[in-house]
Amino acid sequence: MNIFEAVLLGAVEGFTEFLPISSTGHLTILEKLLGYEIDARDITAFTAIIQSGAVLATVIFLRHDIVRIVTAWVRGVMRRDLRANADYRFGWAVILGSIPIGIVGLLFQDTIETTLRSLWFVAGALIVYSGVMWFADHAATQVRHVGDVTWKDTLIIGTVQCLALVPGVSRSGATMTAGLLRDLDRVTVTKLSFFLSIPALMGATVLQTVTEFDNISADNGGVGWLPTIVATVTSFVVGWFAVSWLLKFIARHSYSIFIVYRVVLGAVLMVLLTTNVIDAR
Repeated sequence: MNIFEAVLLGAVEGFTEFLPISSTGHLTILEKLLGYEIDARDITAFTAIIQSGAVLATVIFLRHDIVRIVTAWVRGVMRRDLRANADYRFGWAVILGSIPIGIVGLLFQDTIETTLRSLWFVAGALIVYSGVMWFADHAATQVRHVGDVTWKDTLIIGTVQCLALVPGVSRSGATMTAGLLRDLDRVTVTKLSFFLSIPALMGATVLQTVTEFDNISADNGGVGWLPTIVATVTSFVVGWFAVSWLLKFIARHSYSIFIVYRVVLGAVLMVLLTTNVIDAR
């Protein structure tokens, strides 16, 4: 992989990671258009690792909230009388909500990295899950806010997050949709999606770095660690601006623009696959 391609892929990852349009789906499509074998081990590892750049941008962007929540959680664990604190409960909620995707990801890792990497799955997921997003966006009452989030909410949202293991569904789209169906407001579900992304995506990064380190190396025919690092840094920079923009956008708009975009992209991809302009793998 050359540096230009690394910057391009990193920018796409950073911009799409927290939008409900599927960053993995976009990366898979772009990697295919660039001529890569999308289910090759170095490519699937590269795709997972560069997500850490966008996640790190989120951690820094939300650093004050994270410090407050972690501090409250630690104090609550140490002292029973402090467990009524909303941040303590929110900390536990995020922990519980992060468990399902970790379990499912490990159990079905091979299927996720091979069968589900087909562009037919990407196209289908983009279109089908758009219907779910549309229903949630219109059915949600949004009467509940950040102080109302419970462990039950995040456990349900975290379980739905597992659908994002199918490229095209979108991790943020899955979590936001589940949150809306729990009657949480859009800004709250967007922030909650950010928090749930941190353990899920950083865990995937560590796992892929450890298990696929040699396969990524250019000496072994992989994409190379320099392009991987460049793409991750680019993902961080672009992700920082994307997070800031998304929170402001969601405060004033529905998800309609994202839903329309998903359907159009999925339809175009199906046409390209049907006419054999590109192969599914």
